[in-house]
Amino acid sequence: MKKILLHLALIAALSLALLFFFFNWYLPSATHFGESITVPDLRGMEQDEIQGYLSSRDLRFEITADSAFSPEYPIQSVIKQYPQPGEQVKRNRKIYLTLNQATPPSIPMPDLVDVSLKNAQLILQSTGLVLGEITYKPDLAQNAVLEQWYQGREIKPGEPINKGSVINLVAGDGLGNQTFDVPSFVNMDLEDTEFYLIGIGLKAGGIFYEFNDSLRPGTIIRHRPEEGEEIRLGDLVDLWVADDAEGSYRKSRVKKDNQE
Repeated sequence: MKKILLHLALIAALSLALLFFFFNWYLPSATHFGESITVPDLRGMEQDEIQGYLSSRDLRFEITADSAFSPEYPIQSVIKQYPQPGEQVKRNRKIYLTLNQATPPSIPMPDLVDVSLKNAQLILQSTGLVLGEITYKPDLAQNAVLEQWYQGREIKPGEPINKGSVINLVAGDGLGNQTFDVPSFVNMDLEDTEFYLIGIGLKAGGIFYEFNDSLRPGTIIRHRPEEGEEIRLGDLVDLWVADDAEGSYRKSRVKKDNQE
């Protein structure tokens, strides 16, 4: 009986040793348990560079059949990858790669005319086009797209164009090219003058108060540009305004502006 128990004890001890060896040494070594590799960023890397680069890091790769294009990356370079850069994976993990197409896909040119520059830029980005130069010409529609150009010619909405193409825009400067002679504002009331300026497409610039005991406070003494000078729509007109010795009119204007 003692011999049987001894044999059973030896068998149990041997089994425990084998289990300990299997789970604590062989299995972790075979599966690389607890070991991880940081996935490198392969975007922009060309295909002939990838094999050696990943092999040295105990990783594999596979080129997917997915199609994609971006003007930011060279042709036939990696544009997408899975897992993403920075993720932790085990050794021998396969990285799935999507390459940048050799031929950019064709899309219809969007209609950017009468769209604000900000929205036009968003539309170009969403359709895979690139914003090039922005030039301005006289027009009352400030920062609104007036023309869209591609390779030296104006391109019409709906015309086929390759993704990644550079589009130049012409926008309005908000001033227009209409010029006229400055009328006289002398002896007019300041508030009436401000409304009048808006009505003829001008703006009040600097307002300067001067003591004048011969004119009612708030009366225009002089202005710049002066009467008869040429001015363009949207330009500023500086105004000199009569006030009393205490600056009462100026103070009332400041108080009114603060209340508004």
